[in-house]
Amino acid sequence: MIATILGARPQFIKAAVVSAELKKLGIEEYIIHTGQHYDANMSEVFWKELELPSPAINLNVGSASPGKQIALMLERLEAYLMPFLDKIRLVLVYGDTNSTLAGALAAANLGIPVAHIEAGLRSFDKTMPEEINRVLTDHLSRIFFCSSAQGVKWLKREGIDDQVYEVGDVMADALTRYLPLAEEKIRLENILPFDAGEQFILLTIHRQSNTMSKDRLASLIEAVGTLGMRVFWPVHPRSQQALKDLKLPNNIHLAGPLSYLEMLKVLNHSYKLITDSGGLQKEAYWLKKPCITLRTETEWVETLENKWNRLAPDTESLRSVFGHGPEAGSWKPLYTYAEPASKAIARILGEIYG
Repeated sequence: MIATILGARPQFIKAAVVSAELKKLGIEEYIIHTGQHYDANMSEVFWKELELPSPAINLNVGSASPGKQIALMLERLEAYLMPFLDKIRLVLVYGDTNSTLAGALAAANLGIPVAHIEAGLRSFDKTMPEEINRVLTDHLSRIFFCSSAQGVKWLKREGIDDQVYEVGDVMADALTRYLPLAEEKIRLENILPFDAGEQFILLTIHRQSNTMSKDRLASLIEAVGTLGMRVFWPVHPRSQQALKDLKLPNNIHLAGPLSYLEMLKVLNHSYKLITDSGGLQKEAYWLKKPCITLRTETEWVETLENKWNRLAPDTESLRSVFGHGPEAGSWKPLYTYAEPASKAIARILGEIYG
């Protein structure tokens, strides 16, 4: 049996395609939902939309400071996993969230091998909680699934070179599988608060580095307001709190969190993406949408090639790079291989654990 530990929106999307491949091979999987994302628009809708197998349990951890959240997850995960030690061959974790680190810690404490999907990613910004989570998770894991050769390289530099597999990115599999469904089922006019035929920018801001300081967030919003185009911003719950008492420019239109299919539809019909999200940087690249990332660095360094993704850590750089697009004819496949990543992961796990 494989125990898969999930807790946040990006993990639900990734797990949907991997779980489907595990099922094809007859590999038994127990899904444990930590409850890190508990809002229906950030959790429940994804399970329904992506047809994920129902979780064996929801630990209902909910919102808390990172330290308290990880501690609660660790306590509840260990208590839940303990009776199944004779059955669980592996714990599978995704990405870089608090659920990822808590899952890896709980498994390591109980002597259960850990497999990490999206291993080897590095931004080298230790102020980012996600960077701490991914580094610690890699050093707790035994099996490593990397999205690119760069991830393999970073792991090797840290002394990790056993059972490291370069398989590509499961988010590419999800986009390939769900984009046609999004185009068929989702209507832009039901989402956008303006004419769906107008050109618009898709904006997402949710990271602590951009939302913890009111001045920082206000300056970003002011800069986006000067770009001369409509801006559609589906707001993450963390950003909703940070937006209180801030005045928005007239060109910025807010909405609540979108489902995965809705986000794919909107991104696919946008002119450009401005974001601080990791996953959306890749999705924009695959959809050939120019991206501006509101950070000083990105773990997805390959997207920076040929200026498909541009870093804009401050308002001045945001304004300066906005009018510059990628080099003509420069797009090339990234994070994808002949064998889809989700299929390769399931195959490798089947070969290792039978």
